[in-house]
Amino acid sequence: MDVREINRGVIEQFRAGGPIEGMHRERLVLLTTTGRRTGTPHTTPMMFHPDGDRLLVVASNVGAPQHPDWYLNLVADPAVTVEVDRETYQATAEPLQGADYDRAWAELTTLYPFFAEHATKTERTIPVVALRR
Repeated sequence: MDVREINRGVIEQFRAGGPIEGMHRERLVLLTTTGRRTGTPHTTPMMFHPDGDRLLVVASNVGAPQHPDWYLNLVADPAVTVEVDRETYQATAEPLQGADYDRAWAELTTLYPFFAEHATKTERTIPVVALRR
């Protein structure tokens, strides 16, 4: 399975405005970060969860021992582009900490138990990131 090829297809389907094979369009965001080494834009499709005036995304990397590249990119440069539904806007990415993280993680793992399963596969704390306009 070539994840990059799958992601390219999802990005094309999302931007075309139609259904996205195997995914729930209403829970999908395209997040564009700036490569921390290359300085080039990288777009990643992922699930989001609305949380007031911000969107939450989870850097679970399916429980891999390392953080996903998109997360490392936004830590280096928190200015990101968000595409959700038919809207595109600039946002700031902020990894949650403390009580905000604890509340969000509890809610996310209750609503989406697969995130809790991902956490059992790794020793790292899985980041939750707020995307705010």
